Amino acid sequence: MNMNRRFRGAVIASALAFASIAAQAATIALKATLNAASEVPPKNSSGTGVLTATLDTATNELTYHVTFDGLTGAAVAAHFHGPAAPGANAGPQVAVKTSPIVSPIDGTATLTPEQEKDLLAGKWYFNIHTAANAGGEIRGQVMQDK
Repeated sequence: MNMNRRFRGAVIASALAFASIAAQAATIALKATLNAASEVPPKNSSGTGVLTATLDTATNELTYHVTFDGLTGAAVAAHFHGPAAPGANAGPQVAVKTSPIVSPIDGTATLTPEQEKDLLAGKWYFNIHTAANAGGEIRGQVMQDK
């Protein structure tokens, strides 16, 4: 009887621990509006785009979808950059690996805990580069979609 109580207690403790972990995991929606005015320095382009994404905090998986048009030429690169506030530049964190880079772009990436923290703090931006604008033609700060 005493062994049965201990077993039941262990099962209950395990279930509570699992429920606590599951309660902390979430899928967070993210978005960014891409335009030339958000580039640093701003660019002269009629290009625009929209990024929608989700971050699964249980797996650290970022899933993203980007549409764009009106660029000065073909996209030659696209990246998530950070950490950087609006108006500041930073190095790439996650590169788009499809080729050619055409709209729409769909992808996934597994983030480190530090990358996830910066992304959720609004310190990442998405950038699309062209030959005419090698540093980036359109850009948008990635923010939580509340």
